[in-house]
Amino acid sequence: MGLISSLKRAFSKPYTTLSVAEAKDLLSSGAVLIDVRSAQEWRSGRAPQAKHIPLDRLQTSTAGINRNKPVIAICASGARSASAARFLASQGYQTSSLRGGMSAWRAAGEPIR
Repeated sequence: MGLISSLKRAFSKPYTTLSVAEAKDLLSSGAVLIDVRSAQEWRSGRAPQAKHIPLDRLQTSTAGINRNKPVIAICASGARSASAARFLASQGYQTSSLRGGMSAWRAAGEPIR
């Protein structure tokens, strides 16, 4: 394996980043939406189909997350969901991070519960 290939592999993301529209398509195909925000943020409004697993709890246990379905992580703006997606990918999950987080979800006019 060449140096360029090694570097590409070392610096590539182990997860994808999705727009709201791409996430909605994946959710309609059976993906799971994991909201990694704090409890206070969760109570301020969430995507109706989201499951709440704060990032700090996710990093200690992935119990309850189906390994056979794609997982989309969402937070407020996209930074924590990227961390969650990276972590889940390291645990063998097929993961994505929602670009722009709940801010993008709201801006797209998607339902909030």
